[in-house]
Amino acid sequence: MNKKNIKVNDLIFQTVTKIVVFIIILYSLHLFFSGHYTPGGGFVGGLMTSSALVLLLLAYDVKTVKNILPFNYINIAASGLLIAVLTGLGSLFFKVPFLTHSFKYVDLPLLGETSLATAVLFDLAVYLVVIGVTMTIIQTIGETE
Repeated sequence: MNKKNIKVNDLIFQTVTKIVVFIIILYSLHLFFSGHYTPGGGFVGGLMTSSALVLLLLAYDVKTVKNILPFNYINIAASGLLIAVLTGLGSLFFKVPFLTHSFKYVDLPLLGETSLATAVLFDLAVYLVVIGVTMTIIQTIGETE
């Protein structure tokens, strides 16, 4: 068959994808930030962000998504691993066991009293590793060239 006969007009799918991807990424950020106190965190947030990026890959081709988001996902995963190791090593400077969690309450303008926790840094590391590894696997599978 000719490729012109197979190609379908994806205008509606692409338009809806732009809106849905925005909503999914906002929800993934909500899961990331609420994960310290409720179910969620870096792993689930990273999977949600990856699912939004996979939706972009389905609506558009790989080259278009690479032009829009020119990230090297292996570097993103590596930076997440580096943050995780540094978070663990940071606890050793205070002579506490590896990956010991610490937090402090601070009074921030507009937000009021807020707790700042080192667990958020580790969640960020997990978030980046999950996105980096997932998208590397998906793009490797999806490449046809």
